[in-house]
Amino acid sequence: MPTWEDVLRIADSIPEVEVSTWFRAPALRVAKKGFVRLRADGGLFVLCDHDEKQALLAREDPAFYVVPGYEADAAILVNLEAVDLRTLTLLVTRAWTLKAPQRLRKQVPEFERTEPRAEPPPADPPKKRAPRRPRKKKAEDAE
Repeated sequence: MPTWEDVLRIADSIPEVEVSTWFRAPALRVAKKGFVRLRADGGLFVLCDHDEKQALLAREDPAFYVVPGYEADAAILVNLEAVDLRTLTLLVTRAWTLKAPQRLRKQVPEFERTEPRAEPPPADPPKKRAPRRPRKKKAEDAE
């Protein structure tokens, strides 16, 4: 069962993470931007993208949850008593990539997200022009 101290050890391996407060709770920041916060209920607020949040919640794993007021946030709540250390490490490092400046992300390429790029939609075939109508002959041309 990971603890806040384990989260701090994870943070020690990530560039320029500072331990701070966010909404009067212990938190992690990079470039003055919060990405992880310890909640009063002992859970962990971790930033993520909406797709990752939906995927974690779809697993119906008791380690991940949301509470009213957090449904629309791009963040997941993590039950430290139910999550394994490997998953927690992955979540914290991914949250860091969301807030870290590009110069820092380049220093740690293994933290970069490797999301598949969406294929561009197929190009529409060129539209065929309607055939030109023959020009009407002017009275002068008709003679």
